[in-house]
Amino acid sequence: MVVAVALAVMGVSEAAYRLAEGALLSVANRQETRYDALQLRALLVDAETAQRGFLMTGRDSYLAPLQAAGPKIDEALERLRKQYAQTGWAALVDEVRKRSYERLSELQETVALRQAGRTDAWQTVLLTDIGREKMDAVRVALGHLESYESNRIAEDHRAIDRALTVGRLGVHGLSLLSLLWLFHFLRKNEALLSLREEHALELQQERDRLDGEVVRRTAELSDLAQHLTLVREDERGRLARELHDELGALLTSVKLDIARVRRLAGREDLDGLRERLQHMSDLIDEGISLKRRIIEDLRPSALSNLGLHAALEILIREFGERSGLQIQSQLEELVLSDSAGLAVYRLVQESLTNVLRHAQARRVEISLQSLPGAVQVVVQDDGRGFELARVAAGHHGLLGMRYRLEALGGRLDIVSAPGRGTRLQARLPR
Repeated sequence: MVVAVALAVMGVSEAAYRLAEGALLSVANRQETRYDALQLRALLVDAETAQRGFLMTGRDSYLAPLQAAGPKIDEALERLRKQYAQTGWAALVDEVRKRSYERLSELQETVALRQAGRTDAWQTVLLTDIGREKMDAVRVALGHLESYESNRIAEDHRAIDRALTVGRLGVHGLSLLSLLWLFHFLRKNEALLSLREEHALELQQERDRLDGEVVRRTAELSDLAQHLTLVREDERGRLARELHDELGALLTSVKLDIARVRRLAGREDLDGLRERLQHMSDLIDEGISLKRRIIEDLRPSALSNLGLHAALEILIREFGERSGLQIQSQLEELVLSDSAGLAVYRLVQESLTNVLRHAQARRVEISLQSLPGAVQVVVQDDGRGFELARVAAGHHGLLGMRYRLEALGGRLDIVSAPGRGTRLQARLPR
């Protein structure tokens, strides 16, 4: 905009200058033409005066203006001829030339008669009106030329005034436009500064929010890490107790039964021997069941041996039998990595555990489906629901699931409201 206004000002100034320059040049030419016309008249008048002075006195000193008038008149007439050569005034200039030469010839003739002593002849020529008529014709023609040039000069002056007026109005208008644009620019600049301040404030607020989020996530991770440590120690203690109490009791019973079998074998008590052997077989079955339960709690064997689909079906069936809930599942056959498959399995397992402990639900829907570039798991119940913002600290199940999925590049979305059930939706990249 600045460049455009500057170029416009320069253009207006240059246009006004060229108009004024052309008008001034025209005025100068017109002035020169008027000067030539006036000079021609003055030369003829001087020649006439010189002729009369010579005729009255007979002194040759009076003849100098007459003798010098000839070349000057030729020059003035030549300039007038060139000036009006291509105009409608060329005929008038020719008339002026003719009458001027005739008048100059008459003056020279009377002077020659006076010098020859022919007094009657030059007096007769002088008393006639031929010279006056020719001089009047020259004056009238030159008057027309002067009037024409005066009108043209007046027109040129008006053109100069118009050029100056256009330049002045153009510069004033462009200056006003520049001021308006400057005002607009200042308003835009003020709005831009205000927008920058708002943006800086938003950035500061976002930075503060992120700092708070970092602090919150750090606290959650610290709490989760402490919880996982306690869970690990509790799990170790539980395993130790089960191994000590249940498996130890089973092995002790087996050892006692072996001792009794030995005694019965010595007595040849076959009925008692069969009873002890059956008891020992039952104890071994219980030990195998205990071993299987402990292993399944640590790592589901179905997941490693049969795959994710079969492991989830077994988990869902056993949970339904154990809880009595109505479970509807829609599972696709998918091939995932070990870490992703375990994450999906633990997510469904933890979700079902939460439903059993907290939801008071009657029906659960579980789906596992493939999306473009991702895998989606949804667990939805019709339980009592809860408010996400009011989940108290210490509930690490959902937090653990969220971080497990985020570690694999996925995300967990939880939708719940009091009385409207809970929906857990997880997505993992394929």
